[in-house]
Amino acid sequence: MRQHGFTLIELVITVAIIAVLASVALPLNELVVTRAKEQDLRRSLRDLRDGIDAYKQAWDDGRLTKSPNETGYPKSLDDLVKGVEDQKSPKRDKIYFMRRIPRDPFATSETLTNAETWGKRAYQSPPDDPKEGDDVFDVFSLATGTGINGRPYKEW
Repeated sequence: MRQHGFTLIELVITVAIIAVLASVALPLNELVVTRAKEQDLRRSLRDLRDGIDAYKQAWDDGRLTKSPNETGYPKSLDDLVKGVEDQKSPKRDKIYFMRRIPRDPFATSETLTNAETWGKRAYQSPPDDPKEGDDVFDVFSLATGTGINGRPYKEW
């Protein structure tokens, strides 16, 4: 009589092949996740910078209250969401520059607000050594890693 089934050798070879395939797929999956986070970072930075530029444009156009010692940039990222009074509107309607502040996709702390996950550069701060100040001229990621393109996330 002949018995049906697999030998131990056949089972070991099958498990080895599956292990090799899994070890190839795992790094590829990590690359896909990193690439998705980098796309979110790029989009979030673009949206924040567009909001800051729109705020500055409204200030230049005289739609915001001007003070001689101000640069025309928002005092905080929250100003982009809360809105400011339009000085050219007869009803003093508010101008909103963003619906919400996006979160840095590489931020690890869940206790921080979305605005706190970003590094902020003041207008008076040099580009090679960004520091916070009285306004928000630019934003950058606080992540310490390096992107797939070889540039540190802080420089994006």
